[in-house]
Amino acid sequence: MRVVVVGCGRVGAALAAGLAGAGDVVAVVDKDPKAFERLGEEFTGQTVEGIGFDRDTLERAGVARADALVAVTGGDNSNVVAARVARDAYRVPRAVARIHDPRRAALYEELGIVTVSSTGWALRKITDYLEHRPLKEETSFGRGEVSLLRLELPQHLVDRRVADLEGEGLRVVSVTRRGGAFVPGPGDLLAEGDVVRLAAGAGGRGRLDALLAEEATREVAG
Repeated sequence: MRVVVVGCGRVGAALAAGLAGAGDVVAVVDKDPKAFERLGEEFTGQTVEGIGFDRDTLERAGVARADALVAVTGGDNSNVVAARVARDAYRVPRAVARIHDPRRAALYEELGIVTVSSTGWALRKITDYLEHRPLKEETSFGRGEVSLLRLELPQHLVDRRVADLEGEGLRVVSVTRRGGAFVPGPGDLLAEGDVVRLAAGAGGRGRLDALLAEEATREVAG
């Protein structure tokens, strides 16, 4: 995976070093060349001095070939602008912006930008997102018998009916699409980019895992 990390502070340096150590191709952008010292001598990626949302800077960092861009500078607006430039101008599949003011999160996510905040939680969420783990548990009820799950709809489930996901112990409770949310009916079709929330009880998680495994089966068969 090719990743551009904008900002070489504590979060950016830790993220870049971890990704590079795992074998990913990493470029780190920062306006302060001294910030790159946080990466350590073992860092094998690229460092690029410049403004993180400047197109020339991003192009030197290889944004046109990147699989993901993560903007984790100290400025919320700079991070969001960098993420939007990567997504809209260079069609980078995954763009993440760190924000310090959580009140802005809903606004930015309506623009299609994944946002994270808080250092420890940010590292975990960014890593999950880059590794594209589409299914996450948001909360549970009772003694854990029922879970609320968040699913970033995978490509092989696009244009499937809501009823195709549901079954014993599994119900779709909402769909978020282009910043708005609605409660779907069984016959509604799912669309690319949908975020689906499901209530899963006994047996429901197994059914959902089987549905998600269809993608891997198709890839092997193909």
